[in-house]
Order: sequence, then structure tokens, then C-alpha cells
Amino acid sequence: MRDTWPLLANIAFPSLRRGRLDTLQVNLGYRCNQSCVHCHVNAGPSRTKAMDGATVDLVLEVLKRRQIPTLDITGGAPELNPQFRRLVRSARRLGVRVMDRCNLTVLEQPGQEDLPQFLAGERIEIVASLPCYLEDNVDRQRGRGVFDSSIRALRALNALGYGGTGLILNLVYNPQGPSLPPGQVELERDYKRELGERYGIVFNRLLTNMPIRRFGAILLAQGRFDAYLALLRDTHMDRHLEGVMGRNLISADYHGFVYDCDFNQMLDLPLKRAEGRRVHLSELMDEDIVDNSINVAGHGFGCTAGQGSSCGGAAKPAVGS
Repeated sequence: MRDTWPLLANIAFPSLRRGRLDTLQVNLGYRCNQSCVHCHVNAGPSRTKAMDGATVDLVLEVLKRRQIPTLDITGGAPELNPQFRRLVRSARRLGVRVMDRCNLTVLEQPGQEDLPQFLAGERIEIVASLPCYLEDNVDRQRGRGVFDSSIRALRALNALGYGGTGLILNLVYNPQGPSLPPGQVELERDYKRELGERYGIVFNRLLTNMPIRRFGAILLAQGRFDAYLALLRDTHMDRHLEGVMGRNLISADYHGFVYDCDFNQMLDLPLKRAEGRRVHLSELMDEDIVDNSINVAGHGFGCTAGQGSSCGGAAKPAVGS
């Protein structure tokens, strides 16, 4: 698989500095029950790298010491890590808001039959990947039968109270090709109409996101990578710079090394000391990182093009921008 980083590294992007830290995002590993063409983590069933118990303990200590209000758990399929439920329970006991980035089909994996009840019992916010409301489009990206499995999972979550006024269920749209996502408000309206009328499914919000890495390698193979980057740069909007999630989030890999965001983690752009040494989560118990510079390069235009895109959906401009 061709690496996109050499093509992104020398593309200038506006400088960014950190604001107040309010979210710790942790990647529990790359094992997943799916292998999707849009996956920016290159996750799949054969991946074995996973966060261990000692690093989970460290995550919990950082949440407690720094009083970080939100834990954002991702993977792979993070639920397949044996430490997942302990991390969730312990974080909730600290009063932390917990988000689980779920691929939906994991709910039907052997040994995960009680996962929906567990998530509901802990009142976990679910951010579920559903790249389209049409079966053919989803199965083309994620494999045959994934759409039907996802619909069954959504119905199970709805039956437990997800998607209404109690338990939060958000869906994530992924672009089908080298184009910007449609407007988030309009697309959410379409999702709610189609999923509601066809399957009786309800959810709270639709988020839009951008794929890199595996998707980028496919664009390279198709000879469309340069055109896609040109599209992102041409549609960049400065007003999105203050709203990208990396300003208020740090992302930790399964070893506990720290990055400005999930996309930087996947491109191996860690936080570093002046001497070039990587920063570990254990070093950030008390250190003030507000106003630190953020590692940026060409991939940043994926977060600021068009309506903006990030781990939390369309970028939200700062008040007054």
C-alpha cells in the first residue's frame, strides 16, 4: 500500500495552536471484524495490535488527574479489546462522558451479544459508522451483508432507547469517492427520512467525516489523489480553523503515545519534545499544553474544505468568526 504522507508533508497549511483540553481520544487497537475501503486506520480482522491493561490504567489516571470531561474511544472495533468494558465502567465512575465509535456489526459478533445492553446500562454515547442509507453503497464499501447487519444493530439500539431524548446515537457518513460530503444539515434530513420510512430507525445527529490512508492509497492507485487534494485546497475556508477538533483534543495510540488528532496518529505525526523524543501520555499528567502548536500538513485541508469535517462532524466556527 503506497504511503500518502510524502505527498502531504510538504503542502503548507495555516498554523494552529491548542485551546483548552476537553477530550482524550484513545485508540484501543486495530483489530476489527470488518475491512472497509474507506478506513483511515487500516483496521481489519488480521490486525492484532491492542492497548494493554497498564495503558488503560494510565488513561484512567490522566482522565482523573486532568479532570478531562470526555473520553472518545476508537479502534478498529474498540469493543473487541478485552479492556474495553473495564475502561468504560471505570471512566463512567469518574463522571466522564464516554463516546464509543462503533461499526454496528460488532454487536453481532460472537461474545458480544450483550454489548447493546452494556452500552445502554453505562449510558454510553454511540457514534456509529453508516456510510450511506442505501444498501448497495454500504456493502460496496464495507462488504456484503454489512448493511443488513447494521440495520439490525440500529433497531436493537433503538429498542433500548438510543436515538431519542435519552441515549445518544449519532451516525457517521463517509464520502463514497474523491469528493466533498454534501451539506450536513441536508444529508442528515435525507438519512432520517430514508432510515425512518424504510426501517423505522431513529437517531440524533449525522456527522460527516473524511477518510485518509487506505482511501488515499486507493486514490493513488486510481490516479486521482492529486485532483482530490486540489479540490480540498480550493475549497478551504479559514473560518473552520478555529473549530477543528484537534484544538481541544489529544489522541493516544495503543502504546499511550500522544498525537494532536486521530488523523495525525494514522500518519505517524506524534507530539515531540524539542530533542525529537515522542511524548507519552504518562508525561501529560499535569503539563499545561494550552497554546502549544499543532502538527499540520496537507491533510488538514480535509478538515477545513467545504463545510469542514472532523471527528465530531462538520467543523463548528468559533463564536464571532
